[in-house]
Amino acid sequence: MGRAFEFRKARKMKRWGNMARVFTRLGKEITIAVKSGGPDPNGNPKLRALIQNAKSENMPKDNIERAIKRATEKDQADYKEMVYEGYGPGGVAVVIETATDNPTRTVANVRSIFNKAGGSLGTTGSLSFLFEHKCFFKAKIKEGIDIEELEFELIDYGAEEVFADEDLIVIYGQFEAFGSLQKYLEEQSFEITSSGFERIPNDFKEVSPEIQADIEKMLEKFDDDDDIQNVFHNMKEVE
Repeated sequence: MGRAFEFRKARKMKRWGNMARVFTRLGKEITIAVKSGGPDPNGNPKLRALIQNAKSENMPKDNIERAIKRATEKDQADYKEMVYEGYGPGGVAVVIETATDNPTRTVANVRSIFNKAGGSLGTTGSLSFLFEHKCFFKAKIKEGIDIEELEFELIDYGAEEVFADEDLIVIYGQFEAFGSLQKYLEEQSFEITSSGFERIPNDFKEVSPEIQADIEKMLEKFDDDDDIQNVFHNMKEVE
C-alpha cells in the first residue's frame, strides 16, 4: 500500500488528544480560511473541507458557526501560518506547522523546546528535502465502487495512492492536487469525512529506546504549545 500508508500506521504522535485542543486548532484553521476566502462554504472550498474535518472530530455545529462568525469580526486576530524545521535528539528531523498571531513568541518557544531537548532549530527550508508534502482525503465507500478503477480515474487529478481502509476510501496525492481532488470527489457525490495535508518522510531514522523517549518528551512539549498545529518527524518508532 506504499510509504504513505506505512507512515500513517507508524506515526503515533499524540496530537490533539484533548477535545478542547482539537477545537482550538480547528478554530484557528477556520479563521484563516474565512479571512482568505470568505465565510460562505459554498464559495470557499478550503472552509468547506475544514467544516467536514470539524464534523469528523465531533465539533458541535454551534462551535463551527461561532468560529466562522468570529473570523469576520474586525477585532479578530490575524493568524499567520509559519513552518519551523529543526533536529531533535539523535538527529531526528522535525517539521512544525504553526498558526500564530505573534511569530516572535512562537519561534522563541519552538527554539526553547528544541534547545532544552538537546536539539536545534534550523533555517526555513533546510529539511524540506527529507519529507514529501502530500494531501489526503478520506471518504465513505460508495456501494459498487471499484477501487482500482477509481484509482485510475483519480490519477488524472493528481492522486498517487488510493486504497480501502475498512469503510473508507483513502486517497493520497500531490500537495498541489488538493483542489482538483476535492472538486472531483464532491462532483461525484462522495461523502468526504476528512482531508488535509501530511509531511511524509522519505526515510526513517532509527534511534535507541533512550533517544526515542527523549524525542517523545520533546513532542509532548510541542503538543502543549497552543500556537502549534501539526508536528511531523522521521523517527522510526518501535514498541
